[in-house]
Amino acid sequence: MDLQDQLKNLFPDHKPEETKTDASETSDIWMQDDPIICKYEKRKGKPITILEGYTGATEDFKILAKELKKKLSVGGSFKDDKIIIQGDYRDKIMQLLKEKGFSVKRVGG
Repeated sequence: MDLQDQLKNLFPDHKPEETKTDASETSDIWMQDDPIICKYEKRKGKPITILEGYTGATEDFKILAKELKKKLSVGGSFKDDKIIIQGDYRDKIMQLLKEKGFSVKRVGG
C-alpha cells in the first residue's frame, strides 16, 4: 500500500486538485517587441558588454542581470537601466537571451 492509497483511506471524500503545467512558465520575465541592444565597449582599457533597451519592469531586468552573471560566472552591475557585464561575452549573452525568447540586436564591432 503506497502513500496515495493510505491518504484515500484516511480521507475518502477528498478529491485531489489537478495541477496545470504550462510550458511558458519557464520564466516570469516580461517579453518585449523591441530588441535588446548588446554593445561592446572598453572602459579604462578593460572590455565590457552592455545590455540596454529593456522596456519591462526594472525588477525583471535586475533578475535577468543576476541570471546572466551567474551563468557566465562573471561580475557585473545594473545601473541606469543598463546591464554591465565584465568582459566581451556578446555571443554567449545573445545566445542565452535568444533561448529565453528575447530578440537581441548586436551593435558595434
